[in-house]
Amino acid sequence: MGLVQIESGAAAGPRLPEWLRRTHTNHAAVHELKRELRGLGLHTVCESARCPNMHECFSRGAATFMILGNLCTRGCGFCSVPKGSARKKEFHLDPREPAHVAQMAARMELRYVVITSVNRDDLEDGGSRHFAETVKEVRRALPEARVEVLTPDFNGDLDAVARVLEAGPDVFNHNMETIERLYKRVRPQANYRQSLEVLEFARRRRPEALTKSGIMAGLGERPEEVEGVLKDLRTAGVEVATIGQYLQPTRRNLPVAEFVRPEQFEAWREYGLSLGFKMVFSGPLVRSSYMADRVNEEAHRG
Repeated sequence: MGLVQIESGAAAGPRLPEWLRRTHTNHAAVHELKRELRGLGLHTVCESARCPNMHECFSRGAATFMILGNLCTRGCGFCSVPKGSARKKEFHLDPREPAHVAQMAARMELRYVVITSVNRDDLEDGGSRHFAETVKEVRRALPEARVEVLTPDFNGDLDAVARVLEAGPDVFNHNMETIERLYKRVRPQANYRQSLEVLEFARRRRPEALTKSGIMAGLGERPEEVEGVLKDLRTAGVEVATIGQYLQPTRRNLPVAEFVRPEQFEAWREYGLSLGFKMVFSGPLVRSSYMADRVNEEAHRG
């Protein structure tokens, strides 16, 4: 079997299996990078989403910048990024943020820059102009660096998607997150087919950029349903897929339905490659932006 079932009602939450336990920590590196980020008013999804790989990535000088502020207009069940209401005046858009991201990326001497964002459904363009300007600023500061964008769906506004693509990212990433059957519970303000359309449009609009998408396992999907998502992604022209184990970031988020064994992740990797993906990064601790530079290199070799 590829799953480890979880007993409900455990007061302390489910015990992590051995393959999901992180032992490496580097508090000094984490605190120093956090200090520099806060000094420029910047956020990372590594922190806001409570990524289990944060210590490892910060230690090697890698981070995924999260722009458009640190408040999201959506309430996805899996995500711990702070939420806000689009009807309230609690959102802020810092016009200096694009330049500050570029400044921080240059300070870190990054050769591969990953930029993501919260959802900003309160903005007419979904924040796409701000997103595009951030890419351009990074290009000015680090002309030799590769840039990966991990975008929201912009409510299906393909003009907004085009705006980000025209800024010239090397990789366009938009996560499916889960199987279609679980969307109402996991991504209630999103639409499975709409996300596929965003990815298909990106592939057509900027074919020289790699298209990429990621999903989580352990939310109650069946193994063959994950295969179904991989098929849909390939049909949409996606070239790189990531699959990782969902871990409940806070008690307010959806519980973990099961822990998927490493051999199942390997089976999904092999299946994805058989469909024609250039790269399938699949494993318990894989995240969409984890080792993004190495995933990109492997995809180009493939």
